[in-house]
Amino acid sequence: MTSLGEAYGDDRWNGRDPRWIAIGAGAFVAGVVAIVLAIAIVATSFGDALGLTGTYEAREPAGILAGLGVPAMLLGVVAVLPSSRRQGVGVVLGALCCLAGVALFQHAYPWMWPPAEPSMAFETSMTYFAGAVLAFGSVFSTVASYRVRNNPQGTVRMELQRQGETKTVKVSRDQYRQYKQAMRGDGGEQTQVIKEIESKFNE
Repeated sequence: MTSLGEAYGDDRWNGRDPRWIAIGAGAFVAGVVAIVLAIAIVATSFGDALGLTGTYEAREPAGILAGLGVPAMLLGVVAVLPSSRRQGVGVVLGALCCLAGVALFQHAYPWMWPPAEPSMAFETSMTYFAGAVLAFGSVFSTVASYRVRNNPQGTVRMELQRQGETKTVKVSRDQYRQYKQAMRGDGGEQTQVIKEIESKFNE
């Protein structure tokens, strides 16, 4: 017979659209690929194979790829993990700031980049930095809340009495919520709750 944990806890995607999760995973992978390509362009002969023989010619596409890769990865993390609306908005705003920084870099490099004067390096760097901080903060918040939600140490003590004997058992908070939800259902679910609790009493 299906246990209550399976009946009420078999929400594989936590109520989220699996297509959205797939998009998030794709964004994360695309971000990783972009960063790897950026490194390959400036650190290997891959740039020469693409015809990017000069220093400036290689650095500009590498900088753009790396600049796009970081926010793509952060967006992917928040899309894949269960997150709140505030966390989602935070990472999107951060990613938009990063994109603005990338656009400034594309506009300024190399003619308005050190050692050239005037330089837009400071404005570009601060715009990208602000976006990265906001996006990283949202990602850290998402990961932290996900870890708390899945912390196995979050338990509830239940005191059971049967035929004058008392015993205290521990169940997870999710299992406790499942018991409460089942007890509000029909008689069959309530009977199953009693049977599962009795099995814990005998452990």
